[in-house]
Amino acid sequence: MASEQDEVDRIVGAWSAERPDLDFSPMEVLSRVDRLSHHLDRARRDAFRRTDIEPWEWDVLSALRRAGAPYRLSPKQLLQQTLVSSGTMTNRIDRLRERGLVDRSADPDDRRGALVTLTAEGRTRVDAAITRLIDAESDLLGGMTSSDQKRLGSLLRHLLVSFDGNG
Repeated sequence: MASEQDEVDRIVGAWSAERPDLDFSPMEVLSRVDRLSHHLDRARRDAFRRTDIEPWEWDVLSALRRAGAPYRLSPKQLLQQTLVSSGTMTNRIDRLRERGLVDRSADPDDRRGALVTLTAEGRTRVDAAITRLIDAESDLLGGMTSSDQKRLGSLLRHLLVSFDGNG
């Protein structure tokens, strides 16, 4: 709907009047992505809060849950999925163990290695969180048709691949 206007339109309009020599089309896209990111962050934090987990806990617990039964990964595998430092991951695993959400055990295939396993309580929390998260994200996209959501997802994937190099 071309008649719809948002705050980004007003900002770009004002800049365009002041600096007609610049192309503000990148701002039209990325300022909206930034604003959407704030809405998504709030929705995620609320979904996690209602499940009594923190966003950083979600990162670890969801990686374990996505691994499938027996919901176990090495700390190195968790590092690769969460993109944090080794020291940070060790701290996170320890804190999740204290809360009873994961167990840590020796890796039977590697004397020096360890395995982190999602506990039943951890699985309950992460399953509740993903349900709340999907509900919240569906609400955020409620103004778009399924077709538009797929098209936007494809366009965003194309953009992200150019950054992540996962082509």
